[in-house]
Amino acid sequence: MSQLFVRTGIAFSDCQHALAHIGETMLAKGVVRDTYPAALLAREVAFPTGIALERHAVAIPHCEAIHAVSPAIYLIRPDSPVRFQCADDEGEIAVSLIIALIVDNPAAQLTLLRRLFGKLQDPDVLDELLQASEAELATRFQQTILEPEHCDQAS
Repeated sequence: MSQLFVRTGIAFSDCQHALAHIGETMLAKGVVRDTYPAALLAREVAFPTGIALERHAVAIPHCEAIHAVSPAIYLIRPDSPVRFQCADDEGEIAVSLIIALIVDNPAAQLTLLRRLFGKLQDPDVLDELLQASEAELATRFQQTILEPEHCDQAS
């Protein structure tokens, strides 16, 4: 089970600033090795993670499992969109939600990425995550992305 961290109300000058923040924060939380911050930055250069969706854009930065201590997800909803390179071309896109994945199992990473891509294709799901208060964001993400099949049974 992944730990889930949430941050809103933060501004970044660019994606490198955002990635540096992710690296430092996850290192401080003890969920990554000291190699993680540099590996995250290097992977983003080689394989950009900005993804244009129907109404918004997200970035899903991640790196190899060897840099993880334990699985975690860090959701960041910045005050204003952050420009990331698009995953599918040379352009940039303004990202409204950053979903940093820390995985210690490559197979689990692939499963989680598939689930994220599938759920984020629904513009209402992303709208809900972008409109939730900081206090509700983790719960909304858990219910809509991580455990959608249990959503109705939670009451």
